[in-house]
Amino acid sequence: MSKPAADKSPTSTDSILVLDRGWLLPFLSELCDLDDISELKESIRALRRRINRGSNGSEAERRSRNGNTLSVQKSVILEELDQILDARTIERAKYYVRRLEKGVSEERKAAINDINLNRWKEYSDVITDSLWVLPKRDTTGAHLGWYWGNFIPQIPQQLMNRYTKRGDWVLDPFLGSGTTLIECRRLGRNGIGIELSAEVAQNALELIKKQPNRHRVSTKVMVGDSRLIDVAASLGEAGTPAVQLMIMHPPYHNIISFSEDGADLSNASSTETFLKMFGEVIDNCTPLLERGRYFGLVIGDRYEAGEWIPLGFLCMSEVLKRSYSLKSIVVKNFDQTRAKREQRQLWRYRALVGGFYIFKHEYIFLFKKH
Repeated sequence: MSKPAADKSPTSTDSILVLDRGWLLPFLSELCDLDDISELKESIRALRRRINRGSNGSEAERRSRNGNTLSVQKSVILEELDQILDARTIERAKYYVRRLEKGVSEERKAAINDINLNRWKEYSDVITDSLWVLPKRDTTGAHLGWYWGNFIPQIPQQLMNRYTKRGDWVLDPFLGSGTTLIECRRLGRNGIGIELSAEVAQNALELIKKQPNRHRVSTKVMVGDSRLIDVAASLGEAGTPAVQLMIMHPPYHNIISFSEDGADLSNASSTETFLKMFGEVIDNCTPLLERGRYFGLVIGDRYEAGEWIPLGFLCMSEVLKRSYSLKSIVVKNFDQTRAKREQRQLWRYRALVGGFYIFKHEYIFLFKKH
């Protein structure tokens, strides 16, 4: 049998390849019929050279594609070709060829996200480790760092990519500056946020509207107390009975006072009162989360009167009193708050005198609703 010609199909734009499946699948199928490993590898080398040249192919080839194309990361496809070239037996080489063939011909998506598991290597931007070291916040699009206590956009971005599909609904009961709903617009998720302060909610809404709504999703801002507000009615008006992801970034008790409102968790008189109020938010919002879906809680600890208060784990325990199981605990770094950045040496001195360590992390607790 003659070996397949490996000089058609792949085109390249920077790190993204556009592969013509109408040519590539028969090519890979023919490779699986070869019995000579040297012949198979020579065909793979020819394909690899073509990819590295980044040629668009002839005009006739481009016209013949008819939209039957697949976009893949160049580095990933080259890695898979190298794995075939490293195989020592024809059987192992064919195994890798068949795996590549399956990856470019079939989609295998999880029930809760849009990740194609047959091409899982291409999702290098999706974090799966429990330690997130993020050097700086994403300030692209409509994101601004104007609001004290807001979290970085990468957190809702990662959670939405892992635990939602396009068109799903996301609920954020502590909207703040609108970070979650801005990311909803960017990623094609519908979002609903609750904010206690009407002024903060208005500022957030103005920012959210600055983010282009290319996916034509719904984003709704509600003003009120997340412990009491009727979100179900708003969801009903939008034509959905439930949300598929819930993200909470509550105040870290009284580290920052966000208002003078007694309903504000940052004004809770004690840790016990804070946890009680936080539990009431969970009780009000949990019925809105679809069963089997995820809840991400972003929270840090605090230090008071010479004692480390494990606020994150206390909040985790409060959630676990409800109908949730714990799936993961992520530790995310942060440099320092604005105040600590301005008084870096003073805080270092205080730490040395007081025998404590300066906070450099917070937690992302991942729960699944029973």
